Amino acid sequence: MKPKTAHIFIIVTMLLFLGCSSETTAPSRSGNQYNPEQTVQAERTMIARFHEAVGTVQARTDTRVEAQVTGRVSKVLVRPGDKVSPGDELIVLDSRASQTRLERARQAQQTATSMQAQARDFLDAAKAEFDKSKSTYRRMSQLHEQKVVTAEEVEKAESAYLQAKARLSQAQEGVAAAKARVGEAEKVVQEAEIGLGYTTIIAQESGEVARRMVEPGDLAFPGKELLTLQTGASLRLEAMVRESLIGKVRHGDTFDVIIAALGESPSIQAVVDEIEPLADPVTRSFLVKARLPEIPGLYPGMFGRLRIPLGEHETVLVPTEAIRRVGQLDTVMVKSHRGWHSTYVRAGDIYGEKTEILAGLEGDETIGIGHSEEAAQ
Repeated sequence: MKPKTAHIFIIVTMLLFLGCSSETTAPSRSGNQYNPEQTVQAERTMIARFHEAVGTVQARTDTRVEAQVTGRVSKVLVRPGDKVSPGDELIVLDSRASQTRLERARQAQQTATSMQAQARDFLDAAKAEFDKSKSTYRRMSQLHEQKVVTAEEVEKAESAYLQAKARLSQAQEGVAAAKARVGEAEKVVQEAEIGLGYTTIIAQESGEVARRMVEPGDLAFPGKELLTLQTGASLRLEAMVRESLIGKVRHGDTFDVIIAALGESPSIQAVVDEIEPLADPVTRSFLVKARLPEIPGLYPGMFGRLRIPLGEHETVLVPTEAIRRVGQLDTVMVKSHRGWHSTYVRAGDIYGEKTEILAGLEGDETIGIGHSEEAAQ
């Protein structure tokens, strides 16, 4: 057997033996010479167990910013990470074509307004002529009854009256048509003003610029995404929870979340906002979205873990500084009736300044911390 293979075989044998016995003692030529700096008792206690569902920090709402008209980009006024408020300018498009359309529409509106004024003047004149001819026709009819004027004069007055009445009707139609043209011109002006307004893209609500996909000179058109804004009130951790544990998660529950990028900061309290009711057929997991509080340094895309409680279990805790690493194995110094001896242990999770011992100790053992130079050799 090769030396390297033999070494691996010995380590595996020791680990298997640790799983079967909690009192495996490592050989020590100087165990009784050990002089600890401090002694403590191995603590047997109840520890809460958790399942950590891994996930990613996401914004509650992502808003696509698109152009509503086609045009070249003149200015991009924001960059990723910038905070924006409602009404803030984001992107400016080339507005020369829109400005020209607006000027033409306004000129057409002025022409229609002028024609409407002329039509009204013609209507006033036609109405005055109609009133005069009507009055004349009535007077002539009365005089004819009194045998003062001839029938021919009455017919002449009647003809003038009917002609004035026709001109009045034409004038009224002209005013109505002019009014309609003015209304159409006003709508064209409004459309041109709206189109010109679309050349300046503004923020509709508060948020943060997440992505920028456009630069000055690019062509913008409806349907093309220019920016992405994160407009949610807060961020969420979106984690996949396996189907065997989804029954422990309910809408409105509060769980601890650990964000590795925040370093040694304490765990964050997150509230479950949403649970997708369909499991992923590949991973057999459900997507859980938990709302996060506003924390400096917390950004979308960060890795996080959602801690789901699984109850408590009894375990042994010892100070982390009492554990010594010997190659690939961990040992602690334990005092027995024969004196001090080194015992192999299997370490688990760390809880503050203490480490969980999964195998090697039963609890209540006297543990030594620190050792003399002679015992360490």
